[in-house]
Amino acid sequence: MNSKSLIIILITCLVTVLWFCEISANGEEISGGQDCALQVYLPREVTIEDETANLGQVGIIRGEESLVAKASNIALGQLSVAGQELVLDRQMVLSRLACSGIPSTKVTLTGAEKVTIKQEQKIIKSDRFVEQASSFLNRRLPADSACQPDPIRTPEDMAIPETSEEIELAANLVPGARNQAKVRISVLADGKEVGTREVAFRLKYRCRRAVAQCDIPADALISPENVKIEEYPGDNPEPPNWRAPYGLVARRGIASNSVLRPSMVRHLKPEIIVNRNQNVVIRMEQPGLSVSAIGKAMQKGSVGEYVKVRNIDSQRVILAKVNEDGTVEPIF
Repeated sequence: MNSKSLIIILITCLVTVLWFCEISANGEEISGGQDCALQVYLPREVTIEDETANLGQVGIIRGEESLVAKASNIALGQLSVAGQELVLDRQMVLSRLACSGIPSTKVTLTGAEKVTIKQEQKIIKSDRFVEQASSFLNRRLPADSACQPDPIRTPEDMAIPETSEEIELAANLVPGARNQAKVRISVLADGKEVGTREVAFRLKYRCRRAVAQCDIPADALISPENVKIEEYPGDNPEPPNWRAPYGLVARRGIASNSVLRPSMVRHLKPEIIVNRNQNVVIRMEQPGLSVSAIGKAMQKGSVGEYVKVRNIDSQRVILAKVNEDGTVEPIF
């Protein structure tokens, strides 16, 4: 025998040994149990389609035909919740076999010490729930008042059993806290609800504010030259009576880039309507009653201010509010 033939024989023997070892390690050939009526190989992990797991789905069973058929139908547990796992060890498998009339003396177990059973499932990502909820909310919020809703609480991913039925997402608005909106997303399989998730949003409103473009000294007139109006997302709707502060006067110095507040500005000093010692008409009007008299103002005053007035007939001094038409209204 030449050296070339010897090398070929050695390589063939080596390949044969490796092949045998691999089969034994993977459990594809179950040995050592020839004297037993049933041989069961357990993998470390297995994924099944149904909710109920039986031994025939989980392990590789060989032996007497009648025992194989019986063992294959033995239930190992139920996966009632999506994402749930069943973990069984060898002793639990032997116990299930024994309860079905197959004693452990007739069984040889090989493979993993424990087997993890999972169900085939579909994952619906959190981003999909947020996208669905945002689209739903944007179609219902007033476009002229609310900005893009800002998600503040996003849901977890959802695992549902794999199914050939069409999966749909349905959105509904549910009551939430003030300035917030909450959307519930129902997951439907063939029209039946299989799960829900909720997405909470903080509502941002389009609001306006006045911002100083430069340093504004006290008593300076507010105008477009020194104050600009800008939009910003606010947590509350803009007051319906909001107006730009143009024409008002700074109560004190206002630094550049400051947001103007009502307390920072005031109206121009109003025009004097009533002067001291001026004769005025004292007028009091109530439903079904109108009374007037002549008085003399003891103070000067502008519209809306309160001044002392002496009734010429009675000489009584009263406090009265100055009206726009120059009359005064008694305050009691």
